[in-house]
Order: sequence, then structure tokens, then C-alpha cells
Amino acid sequence: MELYATLQVIWWLLLGVLLMGLAVMVGMDMGVGAILRYVGRTDVERRIALNIIGPHWDGNQVWFILGGGAIFAAFPLIYATAFSGFYVVMLLLLWTMIMRPLGFEYRSQLASPAWRNVWDWVFLISGAVPMIVFGAAFGNLFHGVPFHFTWDMTSYYTGSFLGLLNPFAIATGVLALSLSVTMGGLTVMNGAEGALLQRARTLAQLGAGVGIALFALCGIWVHALGGYQLLSGPGPGVPQTPLQQSVAVVQGGWLANYAAHPVLWLLPLAGFAGMAGALLAARAARSHLGWWLGALAWIGVIGTAGAALFPFMLPSSTDPSMSLTLWNSSSSRTTLAWMVGFAVFFVPLILWYTSWAFWVMRGKVTAEQITHGDEHAY
Repeated sequence: MELYATLQVIWWLLLGVLLMGLAVMVGMDMGVGAILRYVGRTDVERRIALNIIGPHWDGNQVWFILGGGAIFAAFPLIYATAFSGFYVVMLLLLWTMIMRPLGFEYRSQLASPAWRNVWDWVFLISGAVPMIVFGAAFGNLFHGVPFHFTWDMTSYYTGSFLGLLNPFAIATGVLALSLSVTMGGLTVMNGAEGALLQRARTLAQLGAGVGIALFALCGIWVHALGGYQLLSGPGPGVPQTPLQQSVAVVQGGWLANYAAHPVLWLLPLAGFAGMAGALLAARAARSHLGWWLGALAWIGVIGTAGAALFPFMLPSSTDPSMSLTLWNSSSSRTTLAWMVGFAVFFVPLILWYTSWAFWVMRGKVTAEQITHGDEHAY
């Protein structure tokens, strides 16, 4: 494989790693927000739940920045086409992400129950909506996105916001939310005690159980969908553009990579094993083990989707032959090479810092600490 193709595959893999990191770390925080109103029955219990993720939630946002930056720099055509086509969705995601930090900062500034109740609803919405959007985005990739290019490579999105809410996308969105609820429940278990812990334990098991059922359903569903297969593209040495390729839509085509490379079946197996293990670990009150198994579930689920889609990154339902693939949407070889150098330094640094922060701030959060011990508590 020539150097440029190798760099393209490396960045496809790195983008997958960044999406997995986003799902695990940000999904954990989102999950706590989504379950806050149920898991916490009193104001103090809700404050305990918020302070469990309090030292970490803002640092975890770096995965959003890395993911968006990687798409912008490594796959600029994907960035331009997706962000302009999904404009309404991006605004919805943006506003929920803006309201979430406001909730952390302002919820406990007034003692009014009505005031705090409003912000608790904000946490629910800003926790659930981004995870549903995240999962639904993957679902729409399997359906294909309604866009096409003109002769001068101007992209036109011909769909609607409601068109993105197709049944399969809703199923994958709820799957993502269920995994987030699982991680949120296990995270609260790690830092809480008593009744709060027990309710989080129940939700972690429920999320994992729903996730197993939906992952199996989506796997069967994908077989019935029309999968994209790349038939031909520009020859060697010719600029790779979506205007010079041929793509066919074949029923069950999304499973072609699994048929060609049976080792890929380890990815959905990891997804099922992670969810089942997280469920059993939560039931046995082994929340730290369950958290790692929940992370494995995310890795397996996202890896399963990525392996099925490869090499497609943004399939077109309007004209399948104009689909964006790894080969025709990447930056230049020089850009990818420089970015690999930065990634080799910064990604391990972020992983080290995140691990260090969790180790230093480990332990239980108690009501005494919230009400009397720390004036800076949320």
C-alpha cells in the first residue's frame, strides 16, 4: 500500500478512536444528565450525582473538539457536506451543548426549588438529545444521505430534518442513549452510596438490557437494507473525486466486509459482550468493572458500524455514485502526515491526563461534602 493510502487508513482508524473516546467519556456525562431526575429524588441526591462528574465533564469536552477538528482537517469534504446538509441538526446539537454547561454553573446558585427544577429538565434534554443525534447519525449513514454534487463539486442537500428521523435512525439513536444511560448509571454507582447507588444500579441494568435488544435488532435490520458497494473509481494517479466512480446498492451489501473478512465479527461480539458484562457487573454491584465493560460495548458498537461502512464515510441516497469515501474525501498526503505527528503526541497525552484526573479525584461523594464541605460544589 502506498504512503498516501496508508495515511488515509490511519486517519480513518484515528477518527474511529476519537468517536469512541467521545462516546465513552462524553456519553458518560450525558448519561448522568439524562437520568438525573430519576436517579436523584431529592435536591441533595441530584447535587451528589452532578458532583460525581463535576471534576471531569468539562475536560471530557476535548473529545468533541478533537472529533470535529479531525473531520475538518483530515476529511474536509465530509465536513463541508455534512455540516451544511445537517444544518438544523447541528444547531439543535449546539444549543443543547450550550445549555448544559449553563446548568452546571447556575443550577445551585439559587435555592428556589422551581429554579433548580428547570435546570434539572435542561440536564435531561441536553443529556439525551446529543446522544440520540449521535446514534441517529450512524443510522442515517446506513440509509444514505440525500445529497449530490454538481460538475464543479458544489454539494446540494435535498432532504429535510424530518427525513432524518427514519425508523432505523431512531432505533440507532435510542441504542446510543441506552449505552449512555448504562455508563451514566455505572458512573453514579462509582461515586454514590445508599439509595442513590441502588437507583443508578437499576438504570445501568435497564440501559444495558435495552442496548442488547436494540443492537441485535439493528444487526438484523441492516441485512435488509440496501448496502453500498464501490464498483470502480478513477485510475491510479488521477484525482479521486465522487464524480468519477461507480457505486451499486445491493441488499445486504453492508455485510460484505464481514463476509470477506470473518475476523470482523469480533467487533459485534465485543459489543454484545460489553453490554452483557456491564449488566451483570451492575447486578453484582461491581460498578468499576461494569464501567470498563460499558466502554468495551461502545468500542464494539462503533467498530461494528465502521467496519460495515468501510470505505464509505458519507453515502449518498440521491446518487449512490456520488457517495463520499475514504479515498475521495481525504486531505493531501502532506496534511495527513503532519496530523499523524500531532496525534501521536497529543492523543496519548490526553489519555494520560484523563486517567490521572480520574485517579486523583476518585472516591465517594457524600451529602456532607456537598452541603458543608465544599463551597465550590455544584
